[in-house]
Amino acid sequence: VGDHVFGNTDGKVLLIEYGDFQCPGCGTAHPRIKAISEQYKDQIGFVFRNFPLTSIHPNARAAAASAEAAGQSGYYWEMHNKLFESQNSWENLTGTERSDAFASYAEALGINKATFTTNLGLDVINQKISFDQALGKKVSVDSTPTFFLNGVKLESSVWGDDTKLKEAINA
Repeated sequence: VGDHVFGNTDGKVLLIEYGDFQCPGCGTAHPRIKAISEQYKDQIGFVFRNFPLTSIHPNARAAAASAEAAGQSGYYWEMHNKLFESQNSWENLTGTERSDAFASYAEALGINKATFTTNLGLDVINQKISFDQALGKKVSVDSTPTFFLNGVKLESSVWGDDTKLKEAINA
């Protein structure tokens, strides 16, 4: 199951985030990481891998599934951004409320609701999330967000500081 890559898929620099759509830290990092990945999209590839911490974020896996389901219709990054940008609206919803919220986001992006619902049920969705989690565990991810630049784990003092992150990318 392949990664969703934003930017240059053949670039020399690959920035990978292991993240959780319900994680407040990931939500805080999102606008900065989005801006940097857009600024450097010709030079770098940005990958978001699902690492839902379901013991503390009960909606995280459903959010990851929604992003992956949107990806089946070609709207992965749009849903990824919408989930982070509206995190406060859905983080405390449960069951049907949560499902309805995610389906409404999909519809707003231009995805047919029935198609989105069908995509959510595809085996490949659950497999992708589980695969991402296994990759994260293999490289000792234990919290979100965790960033890797060309395979090297970045300290929060680097990814949390735009200047240092840009310096690391340029290096």
